Amino acid sequence: MHGKLNYLDFEIARQKSLDLVNQTTFKEIIPISDAIGRVLSKDVICVKNLPAFNNSAMDGFAIKFSDAGKTLSINKVIFAGDKGEKVEPSLKENECYKIMTGAKVPSDVDTIIPIENCFDVTQNSVRIPLEIKEGANLRLKGEEQKEGSVILKKGEKITSSFITLLASQGLIKIEVYKKISIAVLSTGNEIKEPWEYADDEEIYNCNSYALISLLKEKDFDATYCGVIPDNLEESKTYIKDLKNYDVIISTGGISMGDADFVGEAFLQNGLEVAFHGVNIKPGRPIMMGKMQNTVVICLPGNPLTAMVNIYLFALPMLKKLQGETSINHGFIKAINQKEFKTKSGRVNVVLGRIQNGEFFVTRDNKYGSGMITVLYESNSILVTNEQTSNINQNQEIKLLEFNGKFFEENIDILN
Repeated sequence: MHGKLNYLDFEIARQKSLDLVNQTTFKEIIPISDAIGRVLSKDVICVKNLPAFNNSAMDGFAIKFSDAGKTLSINKVIFAGDKGEKVEPSLKENECYKIMTGAKVPSDVDTIIPIENCFDVTQNSVRIPLEIKEGANLRLKGEEQKEGSVILKKGEKITSSFITLLASQGLIKIEVYKKISIAVLSTGNEIKEPWEYADDEEIYNCNSYALISLLKEKDFDATYCGVIPDNLEESKTYIKDLKNYDVIISTGGISMGDADFVGEAFLQNGLEVAFHGVNIKPGRPIMMGKMQNTVVICLPGNPLTAMVNIYLFALPMLKKLQGETSINHGFIKAINQKEFKTKSGRVNVVLGRIQNGEFFVTRDNKYGSGMITVLYESNSILVTNEQTSNINQNQEIKLLEFNGKFFEENIDILN
């Protein structure tokens, strides 16, 4: 179907895959206890100043900065949670307050000195050091967040740190984008489910379980919809019934061999192909397109290739569809520990392991695209440009970690 020159450039394919999708418009309101991994569908506005009042960052003594170096009488002790008359200003000359962490600070003092930095401490008096910093250890009302400011942005994925901020605003429910629906399929008469018997000429279906697990790690929900037989009419019928999903991800059946019916079955169901074939190894046969309102991602059948492709191409577009703003792969830098060859004229994906800033290529970059164990042995990938034919020892390289971060801006990840 394609000559070598017709395979799409990697960067063009990546952009075309992103252009296929628009963020979902469906929203729902959920408890913050269930919000980890969900995407905010609107900005969260600060309704309560952080901090809500001037308070002490330390156990110590609240003083006027001008009293540095003096011995002061203790007017009263202020505890966290005290309010009303207990925190009304009442200092006379040469007095201070003893105060606890988090306690409200009266308006007639401006500096907090930790108790361990003071001298001659008794129940009634304390000597303040001479060298102190004005305003030290005093947390001012609204210094972290002021009422009306945006504290969390639409399109951000919620983590545990977000929950802290939400709870600080008295929010127990939050508006998020509804989760997109993803169908995962496998193909091939040689495929058997793990609970079935597989003879020496059959293989167990690991692709679907691997993809669903990866999607779950990235906070997506996917449904396993079974194995499509290598039969055109059955494939057409099967695929027709999946158009209610936002996304269909299939593996295998798109290399255009005599028995590869999946691509044709999608076409006969109205698939408009965005691209079929990318100048990358592993992963050249990947196909993407749209079938009415359903995004179709057809991955190669080899497990390693399928996993690499879903990571490089599918995750960014799924994040965009889910409403996230950080959809572009980020990278970390490391030093390559052993020289290895890559083939120029195409983009190469190289598996390896990063540890303490050092990259160790997996099996000297000599493994087949059908291998499974190499995925377990690796935690990152290196992606070359089309001109690269060699990665030198001690060369600084860019790596995409399997658990790496994504960013709003498009970053050059190629080596």
